[in-house]
Amino acid sequence: MKKIVTVLFCMAVLTANAQTAVEGNKFLDNWSINLNAGGTTPLTHSAFFKNMRPIVGLGLTKQVTPVLGLGVEAMGSFNTTDSRTAFDNSNISLLGTLNLNNLFTSYKGSPRLFEVETVTGFGWLHYYYNKAMGHDANSLSTKLGLNFNFNLGEAKAWTVAFKPALVYDMNANATNNICFNANRAAWEFTAGLKYHFRCSNGEHYFTIVKPYNQAEIDALNSQINNLRQEVNDNAIASETALKSADQKVTDLQNALNDCKNQAPKVVTETITNNKKTLESVVTFRQGGTTVESSQLPNVERIATYLKHHKDATVSIKGYASPEGSAEVNARIANQRAQAVKTVLTNKYKIAANRITAEGQGVGNMFEEADWNRVSICTIHEN
Repeated sequence: MKKIVTVLFCMAVLTANAQTAVEGNKFLDNWSINLNAGGTTPLTHSAFFKNMRPIVGLGLTKQVTPVLGLGVEAMGSFNTTDSRTAFDNSNISLLGTLNLNNLFTSYKGSPRLFEVETVTGFGWLHYYYNKAMGHDANSLSTKLGLNFNFNLGEAKAWTVAFKPALVYDMNANATNNICFNANRAAWEFTAGLKYHFRCSNGEHYFTIVKPYNQAEIDALNSQINNLRQEVNDNAIASETALKSADQKVTDLQNALNDCKNQAPKVVTETITNNKKTLESVVTFRQGGTTVESSQLPNVERIATYLKHHKDATVSIKGYASPEGSAEVNARIANQRAQAVKTVLTNKYKIAANRITAEGQGVGNMFEEADWNRVSICTIHEN
């Protein structure tokens, strides 16, 4: 018994050392069910083929890692002796399997076409007897064997195996000490058909976890850091803009409060109209160039203003009606301007340097031609 435990422990240690990072290793992953059929014959003191009898069995296995598998198996050999059942004996075993291919050459990500497994386990061996032969008997059994597996199909869902094994009755119906005794051993030669249930990774077997690329990870981390920095920059810019907007709102609110709290202001302004332009029109008879007495009030009006406004000046422009030649009209227009200037200087004693007089030729201020025989006096404020 200690040897069996030691073997299983060694299997577990070896398996742990051989593990590869895989997917499909949840509890409900990598279960399989198998059906076995073949023959069994005693190891010693019997003719190999003559004493061989049929044997069948059913098994359930959990592949823990690509190397280590654990399972339970029930086997029964058909009658060759008198018994009250169809079987001479049955053997229910707990088995551990060790995949030698994956152990020594590592797992490649899917089952190989051909693989070899070691099988080790112990179980409950039960013998069936007729009443005349006594009561049924129980023994501790040990199974040591090999599985030659052929994994079929692209999905590797099915396995056909050839399974030679030795099964030991360890304590001869509890009458002897536990030990390996060739006289209490039998060969088992069976063929098995196994179905592997689908795993959580979508396959019927373990798949290798894709190793990460450090350069790719570094590049992704760099992108993440850049995005974080961009987010921080945007947050700072937004915060600055928000503070600026808040400050503007505060300034406007303060200005509004100042306006509300400000005492009414009396605005005193002196509105001075633009200096008015004073004009006076002195008319003449046709061909006339002297100021008639009837026009003196218009001249005096200008003189009076000039006397009261010492900084003011006057410009006199003489015009003629369109009759006659251009030369005559130009001369008459100038004479009419000079005539008004003479009255201002001689009669009203206005300084000559405050008066500008010039002829403008034919006038067109009025639609009536006769009305254009005038001198127009315009006051200018300095």
